[in-house]
Amino acid sequence: MPRFHRPFDPRSMKLVIFDLDGTLIDSRLDLVHSVNAMLRDFEHAELLGEVVASYVGDGAPMLVRRALGDPENETFFKQALEYFLAYYRRHKLDHTVVYAEIPETLKQIQSNGAERKTTQRKMAVLSNKPVHPSRAIVEALGLADFFVRVYGGNSFETKKPDPLGVRTLLKETSTAPDHAMIVGDSSIDVLTGRNAGIATCGVTYGFAPHTLCEAPPDVTVNSPHELAELFI
Repeated sequence: MPRFHRPFDPRSMKLVIFDLDGTLIDSRLDLVHSVNAMLRDFEHAELLGEVVASYVGDGAPMLVRRALGDPENETFFKQALEYFLAYYRRHKLDHTVVYAEIPETLKQIQSNGAERKTTQRKMAVLSNKPVHPSRAIVEALGLADFFVRVYGGNSFETKKPDPLGVRTLLKETSTAPDHAMIVGDSSIDVLTGRNAGIATCGVTYGFAPHTLCEAPPDVTVNSPHELAELFI
């Protein structure tokens, strides 16, 4: 059952913004393989999958920097980042899948729970993953038609938790902050929502649910099914 930490009505939301990795898709294995391929190429020790997953959420540069132990040599770091990005572009869909029940959940949210779809709720993706692989993954996994926009970590001058991406989406969809919500698996998403003045929903089935205690969301759900329940 969804756990509310602040009373609000999700059914009043006109725009729902989703994180991508760990929220809509399970991309853990492809990210782990890409990071470890980069580490092998630069003669570093590989990392356990749980460690790599814990580094995800702040964008590719931070993922690579953390995996390398925050190197001081910027030339080396840039070379490693380029290798990671090139490898991930080729292998981003080797094992990545949509979480079970996500398509049904998105249909529920979009239709506003009504049998007759008079007005559809708008939805968008705001990820810290680079925009081109983000859009390619959303398209390849059959989710593109659900979203009015798909933005990535390099779509704007700043990444989450800066509110610029959310504020852009609010403006583009003519939505007031009181009628928008962000859904994500980490404190980064919650802080993004707070910084933009919108409602926040944390999912515990993703990569970084342990970080939600650092920035508690307005509501917490344990599965896509529970997320759909919010809009019934």
